[in-house]
Amino acid sequence: MNLFGLLIVRDKSLIDQYVLNHERIHTQQEKELLFIFFYIFYILEWLFRLVQYRNQHKAYLNISFEREAYKYGHDLSYLSKRKPYSWTNFLFIKNKSL
Repeated sequence: MNLFGLLIVRDKSLIDQYVLNHERIHTQQEKELLFIFFYIFYILEWLFRLVQYRNQHKAYLNISFEREAYKYGHDLSYLSKRKPYSWTNFLFIKNKSL
């Protein structure tokens, strides 16, 4: 869990460079929205996606913040080239893999 840029984990052995990169992407998203607005928007979008997909896991995977972080989590150079508010590119794209 990434809470205000602090990574909270139960088992450190599950954390690799890709998970860290995924969480760093979230930290950047949080900073862009001054942290509190990130969490408000995250919850609101999850609720919207829950109604849309009627499945908690699909709702989570389709949150725009998660879609960006999962798509670029394995690109370790992504943050150096990422444009601000890139997560907005994932707001209205329907995920065809679900």
